Amino acid sequence: MAQILVIGGSLGGLLAANMLHRAGHDVTLLEKATTSLDGRGAGIVTHPLLVQAMQRCGVPLDESLGVAVSQRVVLAANGSVQDSVTVPQVLSSWSRLYALLLAQFPSDRYVQGACVSTISQDVQRVSVQCEDGRHFEADLLIASDGIRSVVRGHFLPQAQAEYAGYVAWRGVCDESVLSKYTLDSLFENFGFSVPPGELIIGYPVAGAGNAIAKGRRRYNYVWYRPATSALELQALMTDADGQHYPLGIPPAKVSWRQVAAARQAARELLSPQFAEVLEKTPQPFLQPIYDCASSTIAFGRVALMGDAAFVARPHVGMGVTKAAEDAMALTDVIATLGATPQAVLAYEQARLVPCQAVIQRARALGGYMQVHSKGDARIAARTMMIETAIDLSATPLDKIDQFESLTA
Repeated sequence: MAQILVIGGSLGGLLAANMLHRAGHDVTLLEKATTSLDGRGAGIVTHPLLVQAMQRCGVPLDESLGVAVSQRVVLAANGSVQDSVTVPQVLSSWSRLYALLLAQFPSDRYVQGACVSTISQDVQRVSVQCEDGRHFEADLLIASDGIRSVVRGHFLPQAQAEYAGYVAWRGVCDESVLSKYTLDSLFENFGFSVPPGELIIGYPVAGAGNAIAKGRRRYNYVWYRPATSALELQALMTDADGQHYPLGIPPAKVSWRQVAAARQAARELLSPQFAEVLEKTPQPFLQPIYDCASSTIAFGRVALMGDAAFVARPHVGMGVTKAAEDAMALTDVIATLGATPQAVLAYEQARLVPCQAVIQRARALGGYMQVHSKGDARIAARTMMIETAIDLSATPLDKIDQFESLTA
């Protein structure tokens, strides 16, 4: 049995911590937040590898994991169905996965309020010092502390998140408040609408209390909109009182003026179904889109995983699945090589190239949206409908390469 520290108590950290705990290791998870993370995030596209990872964490899975859909549809500006394709998927939510994973991990090993300040290691051990003076030691440290990872900043400061030139408006709307028209034509589908240079996608997810019964669900959406100038982005990230949030504006602080402008744009640009969803969402929020790629993810007894290692634009729908693959790879190499630097290097060899490929594909999809949707809208819409958030493990490599060469 090895002593292992996991930094970051979100989905990636919980996936790694649960797997290693079930493998018999002494795992401590450090999370900087002092309150529950429940309620963060929105929709999650599940893939077979994510389901496999949840099972390896001991999570009992049934139909309550999410909402099943079979069809993808593109809605034209007048609300008609422009295109469709059959793609069966289960759409879950961040809160649902978090609750399932948190319930499996020992509560006394989930340490909150632990803000890491310094990290050191020698040939035998790795040590972590927190801002409040607490000290932790282990055989290995696994960093899953997100896009602005303290651990990545310590070992690889040159790997910085890069702004992609657009933002995502996000939100969830209760099924119960939507019109019959929108329920019948959009709600049960993975939906798309493609204004020039933009894209909105949406799909049904569980509602309050993770309810999946008809009438109690919600519709989750992500609307990608350009914000290319520094002034435009600054305005979006500034609240109604003039307070600027350069690292991310809290949902409740998004200016009502920006929300009103987004709803007006939805009425002008999107299908009436999506415009209704935006109108009836109590608190739309926005996130700048970034990506980040690390050149190495192994540092002696320290490994980066999840968004601490690679941040992909959301178009691929692979963020949590990528973290799940990282967690499985780490657990497997530790089982074979022990909690050693050799295991960390073997993990890097297994995951570096696949993660870099996810980043490149996400960039290709984002670039295609920004450029090609301004041309032949029907071709662009169909391409994005087919290529967004698909299971890459089930997609022939030549098909992936063909798309990426097209969008280069």
